Amino acid sequence: MDRKKLIIIILLILGIVIIGGYLIYKNINKNENNTVINDYTPQEEISEEELRRTLVSLYFNNKESNTLMPEARLIDAKILATNPYQELIKLLIEGPKSDKLEKTIPDGTKINEAKIVGNTVYIDLSKEFIENQKDGLENENKTIYSIVNTLLELNEVNSVRILIDGEENKSFKDGAINFNENFEKINN
Repeated sequence: MDRKKLIIIILLILGIVIIGGYLIYKNINKNENNTVINDYTPQEEISEEELRRTLVSLYFNNKESNTLMPEARLIDAKILATNPYQELIKLLIEGPKSDKLEKTIPDGTKINEAKIVGNTVYIDLSKEFIENQKDGLENENKTIYSIVNTLLELNEVNSVRILIDGEENKSFKDGAINFNENFEKINN
């Protein structure tokens, strides 16, 4: 009799498993309204332009806290393909989109050249970078580190060297910051 009970219990368990599996399978293929889901159709297509976009961080001065803050910007990745260093500096020169931030690069500054050598980006800027700079060490540091922090967001960049009209060892008018060495990232 023990053998008969064991067979009955095994058959009951097997029946429960089969019925449970069928019910689970049936529910997986239905949504909340009990309609069968055959294919997934996205509600909104992603355009080719949206697929090419990438997120970059540009550093500007926060008007309220008077510190450098990143502004996230979604830009077309094709723009960065040829010379990302020059393109990021152009965006810094254009200024922030947010009203709470202000640009740090002096008006009239132009980019002569931007290139990477090893892991250092060489940025050659026009003389307006020096001539139109707001006075004071704090303003000068913000100008330098808005460039440095922005470029060092790129994996291949470890430092930045600034040239003025092709010449090294220049400095701001007051001489407090000299461009005779590479700049590395700091947090303000």
